[in-house]
Amino acid sequence: MAEASAATATDYKALVCVFLYGGNDYANTVTPYDASSHALYQSYRPNFAHSRAALAATALTPTVAPVDSAGFQHQYALAPNLAPLVPLFNDGKLAVMLNVGTLVQPITKLQYTNKSVRVPPKLFSHNDQQSIFQSSSPEGATSGWGGRIGDLFQASNTHSTFTCINVSNNAVFLSGNTAVQYQVSTSGSVPLAGIKNALFGSTSSSAALRTLMTQQRSHVLENEYNRIGKRSIEANEVLTSALSSTPAPKTVFPAANNLGDQLKLVARMIAAGPTLGAKRQVFFVSMGGFDTHDGMLTNHPGLMTKLGEAMAAFYAATVELGVAEKVTTFTASDFGRTMAGNADGSDHGWGSMHFVMGGAVKGKRFYGTAPIVANGGPDDVGQGRLLPTTSVDQFAATMGAWLGVSNSELLALLPNLGNYNASSRNLGFV
Repeated sequence: MAEASAATATDYKALVCVFLYGGNDYANTVTPYDASSHALYQSYRPNFAHSRAALAATALTPTVAPVDSAGFQHQYALAPNLAPLVPLFNDGKLAVMLNVGTLVQPITKLQYTNKSVRVPPKLFSHNDQQSIFQSSSPEGATSGWGGRIGDLFQASNTHSTFTCINVSNNAVFLSGNTAVQYQVSTSGSVPLAGIKNALFGSTSSSAALRTLMTQQRSHVLENEYNRIGKRSIEANEVLTSALSSTPAPKTVFPAANNLGDQLKLVARMIAAGPTLGAKRQVFFVSMGGFDTHDGMLTNHPGLMTKLGEAMAAFYAATVELGVAEKVTTFTASDFGRTMAGNADGSDHGWGSMHFVMGGAVKGKRFYGTAPIVANGGPDDVGQGRLLPTTSVDQFAATMGAWLGVSNSELLALLPNLGNYNASSRNLGFV
């Protein structure tokens, strides 16, 4: 089945996950802007809420106003420091996902209160919810849905090693059952010093080291160790050659912005895609610092600045490369946070707001159901912790279908997707 799926991948497409470690605060990212909702939002976090005047320049005007479960039309604004994303929204290249989070099956507040349906294990735990978002299982999972997508498409790439590429740190999201996550730095692949350069000043020593690290061995563990070493050495040589022979995008990425540096490398690898023989790729980048129990007023705006500038520059780079419609970028995080503040920060929550960006995105729209702003209201489980109305599985399935994953394969990739009606599995944002 994997080979049959891969055989249909004759064009190029890439999926880029931007993971915000720590649990991004949804309300200070996508902020209620209509007068009544904003007044409630401000009353719940008086020490660090965005004023309505400060939000005027980043207020969003979608083609269709988002509606909550009671039929009330909502208005939203992006955090002031996310101003670089507003033109992308207005141009239809950016969409906002409302109240998406980890779920096992559809759930109501009454069902949650009565514990009558299953919920993800270890809610509000950083490590476990990061893992569930990335893999559908708590900490200890061995494969993620990005890697499982890679399983299907790696055979269509000339170099299967470059199917799942991590520019950040080890993440279960890109681990497949057969596909491996190839980890690189913001400068490119990480070479072995003794092979890249003459070992002890001797090219013969470097050649001997390479032989020792790559030759077949009779012992199964030694042989596996050398097989992986050989793959690493050869991948480094292929990628280094491809990057050096491909002009880098001229788009200017923000300075002193590690997320921007990561996305710049992704853009360089996409530019080198034809040289690498890539048809389908899944990338992972990330930034930390989002566990804002305190210091929201001083820390979160800076995080939003880096996020907005890096994502806007990356989209501009895909336009420059002529692949904007072939690259879809999305944000993800452990969970959202509480609407109610704790003096100068917010605590662990559940549902959150996320962005989807790219030339294929049906933007200038909100997707999902707008939550009713109320502490203890019908859409939260206490302190403004949103009860998700859209699952990560639906979110992932929509992007998987865009990449070319069949409906039957999506059900195998995403174990909770079968708990949703077939008509609701594709959210239609690409």
